[in-house]
Amino acid sequence: MAAIVRISSVCHRGGKLLFYRSSLLARPLVTQQKDQDRSYLLTARIHGSSSLRAGSVSKAASLHWTGERVVSVLLLALGPAAYYFPGPAVDYSLAAALTLHGHWGIGQVLTDYVHGEPKIKMANAGLFLLSTVTFAGLCYFNYNDVGICKAVALLWSK
Repeated sequence: MAAIVRISSVCHRGGKLLFYRSSLLARPLVTQQKDQDRSYLLTARIHGSSSLRAGSVSKAASLHWTGERVVSVLLLALGPAAYYFPGPAVDYSLAAALTLHGHWGIGQVLTDYVHGEPKIKMANAGLFLLSTVTFAGLCYFNYNDVGICKAVALLWSK
């Protein structure tokens, strides 16, 4: 177990894999020919996968991940805000944050479990329809009824 921990501490340096760093993927190799005393510099190149070098994709994924964390923390903050300051601003903020959080969560489930191009397109279309109807329904409820904050308070009071 100590060897595994030690190897893992060597493999990760600043969050990046040590073995996939570009400086380690292209190394010069010095060889000598038998009949000559001069050494020749040869370059050996190991080709890593293209996903390791996709800078713009990883940046977009990183921003998406950060956005998901912000929405999660916002939902945690909206709970006490809805209790202490119920009103239309908190109601609509809850409607947007809950819909976005649910959309991203179900989207990840679809990414993991739906395979095949036509099935993925149909699942994504259904997800967008579901998210749109959810947000519209919550906004309709906030505008024409008591709102999310008061509705939860009424459920707790009985």
